[in-house]
Amino acid sequence: MAQGAVVDLRDIVLSNSTFGPAEIKALCLGIAEDFTQFTTLRDAVQELESVEERSPATSTRLGVCLYLIGRISQAEQVLLKGDGGALAQYYLGKVCFQQEQYDRAINYFDAAKKAGYDPEQCQLATAEALRYQGKFQDAMNLLDNMFGPVEQTAEYLYQRGATTAALGGNPNEVTTYFQRAVAADGRHAGALFGLAMENDRFGNDDEALRLYERAAGVFPTHIGTLINLGIVYEDRNEYGKAQLCYKRILEVYPDHPRARLYMKDASASGNSYYDEESAKRTERLSQLLSIPVADFELSVRSRNCLQKMGVRTLGDLTRTTEQELLASKNFGETSLVEIRDMLSSKGLSLGQFSHERREPEPSVDLSSLSPDQAAVLDQPISNLNLSVRARKCMVRLGINTIGELIRKTGDDMLECKNFGVTSLNEVRQKLSGMNLKLRGD
Repeated sequence: MAQGAVVDLRDIVLSNSTFGPAEIKALCLGIAEDFTQFTTLRDAVQELESVEERSPATSTRLGVCLYLIGRISQAEQVLLKGDGGALAQYYLGKVCFQQEQYDRAINYFDAAKKAGYDPEQCQLATAEALRYQGKFQDAMNLLDNMFGPVEQTAEYLYQRGATTAALGGNPNEVTTYFQRAVAADGRHAGALFGLAMENDRFGNDDEALRLYERAAGVFPTHIGTLINLGIVYEDRNEYGKAQLCYKRILEVYPDHPRARLYMKDASASGNSYYDEESAKRTERLSQLLSIPVADFELSVRSRNCLQKMGVRTLGDLTRTTEQELLASKNFGETSLVEIRDMLSSKGLSLGQFSHERREPEPSVDLSSLSPDQAAVLDQPISNLNLSVRARKCMVRLGINTIGELIRKTGDDMLECKNFGVTSLNEVRQKLSGMNLKLRGD
């Protein structure tokens, strides 16, 4: 796949097309180029996981994806129900490696090689497992017995450098191996991390930072990379950036003890903010914009003009300019001053969000609704008690009331950034509790 091409992560996970190393690489590259896509991957995996009857091939696909999003133990359970092919065996090896079960990992890598997986990749993975077992010389012997083009690949050069370092070899030789690995593949996470560590160790702070940042741009990202990069940012008093590093770890491993501790420390620093506070501000703004205009004591003329224009909430007013109000029949300067003062009392202004103007909402048949249900439509969206992610989507779409929400289709919602199937199901469930549904459902 060409660099910069748009990757449909959801389609890769949920389609019945071929799934192998090329598709896995595309998933990783898509997230590396835009980490917000991790949410897309996670939601797609959850959707695939909800399928009750899965074929062995689908179980293999799901198991690999669970591994990618960090759900290691679940990945093993699902992969064991897979098709038993080369891909399943190889990723069972990677799962065991993550669980520090190195003998089992080596057995699976051997089984993957026998089943037809790339033998050189299996041998390199085995060398890494031996190194983590403390069998440094065995790992080096394995690498010594690999010949040909593989010796110029980033993975081989990285394993060679890491094993040389484990054996106490010359630091300059180790650095050279890592440099050659990065030259062969500028996205090799291990080589970038190793090279950053070497620079960090010798006090080359700026170069170490640059390399850590490059390594953090790869997916899956080494936890050590994000931890070290976060610490470097903290040393530079860039606490907000440090928090983002720890947050990325917690996105995948919510209970990671060091990341939780470091996040707490970074968020406690005087010049930083915590993402939770940002979410609270977003929620407060959403609630404010959803306040009905009818709650304010306006003149009859102003009230009638706003009603004719379809302006029902403070959010509607912030998306309306002064010129548009003045163009309305019977709406003069006196009414304009009245509206300005009303918004100012809430820290808002006319036209503040005019750039977020929405297209006219399609009509919805409300004839089947009872009077009580119809009254619910004017309630603020905050009454649904949605999750943070779903609430942010409401703000992005300019949805302030439940009535505005039911004019949206499921596809409209899914087009919103970071809004996946899980959030859509949440919205549908909340509406269902009120005997309401999205348009088209």
